Amino acid sequence: MDIHIREEGGVTVIKLSGDLDGKTSGEAQEQILPLVHPEGRLLLDMSQLNYMSSAGLRTMLLLYRKVSGSGGSIVLAGLADEIRDTMSATGFLHYFITTDTLEDGLAELNAATDNAAPGSAAAPGSAG
Repeated sequence: MDIHIREEGGVTVIKLSGDLDGKTSGEAQEQILPLVHPEGRLLLDMSQLNYMSSAGLRTMLLLYRKVSGSGGSIVLAGLADEIRDTMSATGFLHYFITTDTLEDGLAELNAATDNAAPGSAAAPGSAG
């Protein structure tokens, strides 16, 4: 797995490439979770992510909980159909704003600064 991180207009853009699975989810958590800060905006570019296992889903849940707990916003961009289907079937997709392109994700996050933050629903397994 390759993880590339950059800032663009106050948004932390994280590009994930390869597989997010039991072998790589720990590294992903170590690199991504520290990027969450109060009212921060994260955009995960998942257009080059080929596969996500249950360990990857767990990483997404941890990230969602940390972002929503800090009053931040998160958008997933460029989900492959197979990953979108897996996230939908497991109920995870409901908790994220998704866009087809990186540009649409940036626009969504920029609009969120003027409106209610996206991704504010309760996380799976949490009260509320």
